[in-house]
Amino acid sequence: MMTSVARWGETIQKNVRKAVYGKDDVVTSFLVALLCDGHLLLEDVPGVGKTILARAIAASLECDMKRLQCTPDLMPADVTGVSVYNQQNGEFEFHEGPVETNILLVDEINRAGPRTQSALLEAMEERAISVEGKRRPLPDPFILLATENPVEFDGTFPLPAAQKDRFFLCTTMGYPDPAAERQILESQRRISHPVEDVGPVTSVAELRAIREEVRGVEVAENVSDFILDLLEATRTDPRLLLGASPRAGKALFRGCKALAALDGRRSATVEDVRRLVPTVLWKRVELSADSLLGGTTARSVVEEVLSHLSVTDPPEPRSQEGSR
Repeated sequence: MMTSVARWGETIQKNVRKAVYGKDDVVTSFLVALLCDGHLLLEDVPGVGKTILARAIAASLECDMKRLQCTPDLMPADVTGVSVYNQQNGEFEFHEGPVETNILLVDEINRAGPRTQSALLEAMEERAISVEGKRRPLPDPFILLATENPVEFDGTFPLPAAQKDRFFLCTTMGYPDPAAERQILESQRRISHPVEDVGPVTSVAELRAIREEVRGVEVAENVSDFILDLLEATRTDPRLLLGASPRAGKALFRGCKALAALDGRRSATVEDVRRLVPTVLWKRVELSADSLLGGTTARSVVEEVLSHLSVTDPPEPRSQEGSR
């Protein structure tokens, strides 16, 4: 029953609204990433509520969350953990790093050096880390929520293409609209922060069950063809040095199923794919040198490529429940 997925999503949305105002679309992106076991990159200016969003989602799920503040001197061991010699028993004891959690908020990931950024690659792809020659599986679920400041470049290290490709979605919080910002100001009359009101409304076990339901969403052949045509269009566009990878195609395929399930539908449509394209492909494609000099942006190229693809959705089949 896809209605159970829709109810689950709306319950979390309603709960998160206690602390995050007017950002239902960003919360939906987070839910899609959760349902697809994917990571999320938030590129935005400071102070728009990225950390509050992560805390609210984690509190709603009743799962563990840890925060990692990136700086240029951060070392890989600060992420994965390190063994410390215990003089009392004469043995080394492993002290786990912040990566061993359910939701890891990596604040300003581009301020970490390349070695430290690389320490996250295995965790993002394999859901495990290798420390001192031993493989340590990470908790399930493991979701990495990273933030990136697009306006400050001193002391930053651009993310390599391999790492950007491991993020399921990339989106922005954006400034709040006037009504939402008024709510933010009014919330300052309180002693405690509104995020303290966000309690658990679901569980990790329920998330795993909901994921199984999402896998049952149907994807028609014309939707798959649309994804394949889109991927090929990015790879042959002369304005792009790097087109969308097969991993991007998998993200679109799985993400459109999650969007359909959150809407209570049993089958995904081309429109679901269109909704996901900007967030899935934004950071995955790279412009050629000539395009960069001409002032073109990756987002504008993706939007133009998308506008040239047109597919008509077939009528959605009636469910057995509706035909009774």
